[in-house]
Amino acid sequence: MSPRDRLLALVVAVCWGVNFPMTALALEHFPPFLLVAVRFALLAVPTLLLVPRPAIPWPRLLMVGFALGILQFGFLYLGMEAGMPSGLASLVLQASAPFTVVIAGIWLRERITRRQAIGIGVAVLALAVIAVHRSQVAALLPVVLCLCAALGWALGNVAVRRAAAPNPLHLTLWMSVVPPIPMLALSFVVEGPERIGQTFATLFTLDALPSIVGLLYVVLVATVLGYGLWTRLLATYPSSTVAPFSMLVPVIGVLASWLAFDEVPDVVELVAGVVVVGGVLYASRVVRAVPERGARSAADSEAPAGGAAEVGTAGVVPQGGAGTGAATGAAAGAAPEAGVRR
Repeated sequence: MSPRDRLLALVVAVCWGVNFPMTALALEHFPPFLLVAVRFALLAVPTLLLVPRPAIPWPRLLMVGFALGILQFGFLYLGMEAGMPSGLASLVLQASAPFTVVIAGIWLRERITRRQAIGIGVAVLALAVIAVHRSQVAALLPVVLCLCAALGWALGNVAVRRAAAPNPLHLTLWMSVVPPIPMLALSFVVEGPERIGQTFATLFTLDALPSIVGLLYVVLVATVLGYGLWTRLLATYPSSTVAPFSMLVPVIGVLASWLAFDEVPDVVELVAGVVVVGGVLYASRVVRAVPERGARSAADSEAPAGGAAEVGTAGVVPQGGAGTGAATGAAAGAAPEAGVRR
């Protein structure tokens, strides 16, 4: 990867990490279900007018939008409103990576390697430590809601892989068409028309300005800029080269939340979060088998001059979490898949 593209990958990680405290700002004015509806509506309108629909069946598009838009962000925003610190949310959402590997193994019959199983086990144990610790010092419900968000993210990742859209960025934008109407209806039922009306009636006040800034950041920076750069990098380099940069997202999320809201990380949760990220990184690491001497000579004799085939490159379903904005191209974790790069 060139130095310029490494810098772009770092920019994406910063965009998605800062997105967590920006989401917390938006939730200070918008109720969670309404915020989901509004953020995706702001993307859906220009998408319907300007972006060609991806050449995939409608049921698969609806599944991606339901999992990544409704389940992931509905539970995430609900958990953050219930008291989940934005920095800790960026760590807990790493559960999407082991969830993705397990669901892909069941749904798509993808083989889980020994390395993946070890990494998943370590990450799950660390998440259990966070859950037990939170139950002793604070409410457990926000952690459970964020884990549900990570599960929705994982379901969406597998749905994205199954959809196999020829243009991932178009799928990222078009899945935003799915959540607005269902989430607005859910907001009307759960949050009530009075709260919705109050939210919009006070939208253009000074008190609401930080929340508007947070919402615009989520839509324009985390989603449009972040996903645009991320899909470009994935189209240029093997996903095993790009994916490790996603491990920076929770680190930046914790630091940004500390700077923005003085959220001092709890030592137990911080250490467990580092273990979660380490487990995910270990599971997604690619190990290339070293061929025997005779096999290597035979392969060298068959390889065309000036180049060599790249075999066994791990693929990654790009992930989108709160830190990432909308759905398919996000990176707050990486789920490996075995494949051959052509």
